[in-house]
Amino acid sequence: MDQPANNSTPSASRRDFMKTLSLAGAGSILSVVPPQVRAAANSQTGKPEKTEVRIGFIPLTDCASVVMAAVLGFDKKYGIKIIPSKEASWAGVRDKLVNGELDAAHVLYGLIYGVQLGIGGPKKDMNVLMTLNNNGQAITLSNQLKDKGVKDGASLARLVKAEPREYTFAQTFPTGTHAMWLYYWLASQGIDPLKDVKTIVVPPPQMVANMRVGNMDGFCVGEPWNNRALADGIGYTATTTQDIWTDHPEKVLGTTADFVAQYPNTARALVMAVLDASRWIDTMANRQRVAETIADKSYVNCPVDIIDQRLEGKYDNGLGRKWQDPNYMKFFNDGKVNFPYLSDGMWFLTQHRRWGLLKTDPDYLAVAKSVNRIDVYSDAARALGIAVPKEALRSTKLMDGTVWDGKHPAAYAASFKIRA
Repeated sequence: MDQPANNSTPSASRRDFMKTLSLAGAGSILSVVPPQVRAAANSQTGKPEKTEVRIGFIPLTDCASVVMAAVLGFDKKYGIKIIPSKEASWAGVRDKLVNGELDAAHVLYGLIYGVQLGIGGPKKDMNVLMTLNNNGQAITLSNQLKDKGVKDGASLARLVKAEPREYTFAQTFPTGTHAMWLYYWLASQGIDPLKDVKTIVVPPPQMVANMRVGNMDGFCVGEPWNNRALADGIGYTATTTQDIWTDHPEKVLGTTADFVAQYPNTARALVMAVLDASRWIDTMANRQRVAETIADKSYVNCPVDIIDQRLEGKYDNGLGRKWQDPNYMKFFNDGKVNFPYLSDGMWFLTQHRRWGLLKTDPDYLAVAKSVNRIDVYSDAARALGIAVPKEALRSTKLMDGTVWDGKHPAAYAASFKIRA
């Protein structure tokens, strides 16, 4: 008579399976769980889903909050390890963000929006987690222009009209902040940046060397490279960007929408760590140490004093004027710097439209709402006791008297006399 099956005795295949699991460990079990399920489970505990976060940066003073978050260990407080990754160009940062080599980056505000809409390169859904800094960029002109009597925008306009030639100005990325500041400043002087002069793209650390060999008449870039041109005796400061728009948005902590969807707790932890670093940096007594840290060749690779002067608001334009600028580079300002205002992102879109980078008007507000992660930022800020603005739009008056408040973006973009 056949014996009944003994259900308590594991089959050979089940024994093999259990043996495999015992040898492989829990990591292999998790590997078969879909990422979205793991993310949902982690979101219930608040634990970062990804603990090592690779953040790209370009050698500029305003990379400081990302660098100091790692150097001072603010990241460890929130269960992550920030690995700063020095990059050669903004195009490189863009490509590595899009293909996932970088988890996030210190990046130009307008670059993120350019990728979101596929302007001049890959198209991918992107997110802005927070603004990293306000102010602290400038437009430098060559000594050859100074010898021609150029001291400011008005005298530059007179020279361009009186002595026609190919005047060349450099910015750092086609949809980026420096391109928009340069174009705005030139246009406010009556100079059409698309017709009256030539513009080229040069990575920030290469600006000074290119001006030294006569490749350009001027450039717009972040510090310390404007001050470096001054110290090297090859150029002078025609204007600061805070004189174009006081407390303007500049760099952001940018990433892909996919990263935030897959690692929401990591994104929040990252914002918290960088907020802690930003608050620390905005204590003026700490800025010398910031300059000493980021001066290292692994970061900005520039003399400490050249970084520290303008970091502390001590300006010299190279034309005899020295001043303490109240609108120096700010990283925190009680959280006012860091909130990702929808109107800030929309402004860059209006300028992309103004200069023909966008051929039609997008849904400005909808794009900004999808890119700027006010929810992630607000969760992080509130956890740290940092006030969050009630309104997602802010109003400002720019150097030419125009007011930007985010309310009528298409009309605003079309309102400029000089445009594409």
